[in-house]
Amino acid sequence: LELRGAGNLLGGEQSGHIAGVGFDLYLRLVGEAVADYKGEGEEEATEMKIDLPVNAHLPHDYVPGERLRLEAYRNIAQAETDEALAEVRDELVDRYGKLPVPVENLMRVAALRIRARAVGLHDIQQIGNHIKLAPAKIEDLPASRQVRLERLYPGAANKPALNSIFIPKPKTSPIGGRDLADGEILEWAEKLLYAIFEPTPVAAAKG
Repeated sequence: LELRGAGNLLGGEQSGHIAGVGFDLYLRLVGEAVADYKGEGEEEATEMKIDLPVNAHLPHDYVPGERLRLEAYRNIAQAETDEALAEVRDELVDRYGKLPVPVENLMRVAALRIRARAVGLHDIQQIGNHIKLAPAKIEDLPASRQVRLERLYPGAANKPALNSIFIPKPKTSPIGGRDLADGEILEWAEKLLYAIFEPTPVAAAKG
């Protein structure tokens, strides 16, 4: 799921081809190779990147065996709706028991990807002291959302060359606070999407 930092897609370490290219790209390359072999063309999907400081993975002592972990990662990566993700969660609980914190984080990252895609975002990542949201421009937001962005996320700015909005990375307090990570930054990102990018129920109904 293209997690970096404390997250590690295979738990303790990665190995072989996956270590070289990453889990999502590995699956995509295998899928493309199989499709080419069969002579089947497939429309290229827009890459979705979530790169936040989150410890999100399937621990070895929760899902034993690399094959089983790869299967679980693939199921999570392929879930494109909340309902599909809920089915994956239920299967994990049924097979391996209650989700430990890193797996809960992994499921929340997957849910964030689904919500981000739904509002047209393809990239949410921490870059230096900012969180990048793309593709997005402040002037494309409704006026009320622009005011809300300025009020809730002071310092947010356009980066026209990157077709992105950059927001100062969140902290526990403006002065002397620590950076948010793990569940805290996921909750921050979820609230951001709801407050700034997701349509209101009335607007969605008029749709």
